[in-house]
Amino acid sequence: MLVLITYDVNTETSEGRKRLRQVAKQCTNYGQRVQNSVFECVLDAAKCREVQYKLEQIVDKEKDSLRFYFLGNNYKNKVVHIGAKKSFDVEGTLIF
Repeated sequence: MLVLITYDVNTETSEGRKRLRQVAKQCTNYGQRVQNSVFECVLDAAKCREVQYKLEQIVDKEKDSLRFYFLGNNYKNKVVHIGAKKSFDVEGTLIF
């Protein structure tokens, strides 16, 4: 299923900037960045729980925000992209 992960991390302190880097790094392990704090991730249920758990361990729930949008398996007709940063088909063939 396609899961959109968005986050807003308070970066007023050095600890906040560290959390921001950690959240972004974890998200890159599961999907592709489509905007500064937005990742598209194709995940099964177990991977989704895994990334959610890992991100919850990083963020400060009093200062930061995480959102998970579950677009399901038929997501291709639910996503419209306009503008820069064309994305690639995350389920397509990769050529090295």
